[in-house]
Amino acid sequence: MKRMKATIAYDGSGFAGYQVQPDSRTVQQELMNVLRTIHKGQTIQVVASGRTDARVHATGQVIHFDTTLAIPVAGWLKALNVLLPEDIRILAIEEADPAFHARYHTSGKTYRYKWDRSQIISPFTRNYMVHTKQRPNVEAMRQAAEAVIGTHDFSSFCAANTGVVDKVRTVRRLEIEEHGEELHMVIEGSGFLYNMVRIIAGTLMEVGLGRRTVDEMARIVAAADRSAAGKTAAAHGLYLENVAYTD
Repeated sequence: MKRMKATIAYDGSGFAGYQVQPDSRTVQQELMNVLRTIHKGQTIQVVASGRTDARVHATGQVIHFDTTLAIPVAGWLKALNVLLPEDIRILAIEEADPAFHARYHTSGKTYRYKWDRSQIISPFTRNYMVHTKQRPNVEAMRQAAEAVIGTHDFSSFCAANTGVVDKVRTVRRLEIEEHGEELHMVIEGSGFLYNMVRIIAGTLMEVGLGRRTVDEMARIVAAADRSAAGKTAAAHGLYLENVAYTD
């Protein structure tokens, strides 16, 4: 038995999320369907670093699965990409230590959130960036972001329906980048709560649009109360960019 580790990318537009759901198209189910074909009807479980919601994209999701097949790495890469739908791609694959676990061994993740500040958003990017009709104050967003960096109870930035009790997480980096008319929020941390990145993005955009002050961000973090923060930003602007692991 070998454990294979793969880095994958997917366009979340056509999926109900990563995790298998009844009567819905998901990334995990598509991966399992292809592996079942390769293993001649045998069900192969696929484990990811974490789930992503409907319409959320990934450029660096990590998965693992176990196999008894003696297929070389290059063969796996070719076979999977030939059989998978075009909105999922295997970027890299390797044989991992049998003890490796895509979810439990993560040491951090990086997400990217994208806004389009163009006056008219292109029909070709509407599923991949969120249009902001007003031009936000980028410097105010950068100043407010400083309050998020560090180790905090992030209850203010967690969906109310989560069952997670310990909501302390560490944000190591939070940057607001400008790329022409695109505005990106890049956030790196030890781990993230359900909807945490999207709520931070939504709150920072409210600061940028003058609906909240820069000073409010520190008070929102300290409140540890979901009602203190802003709206959850739309899913289609979010990308899981990188998953880090301890050596």
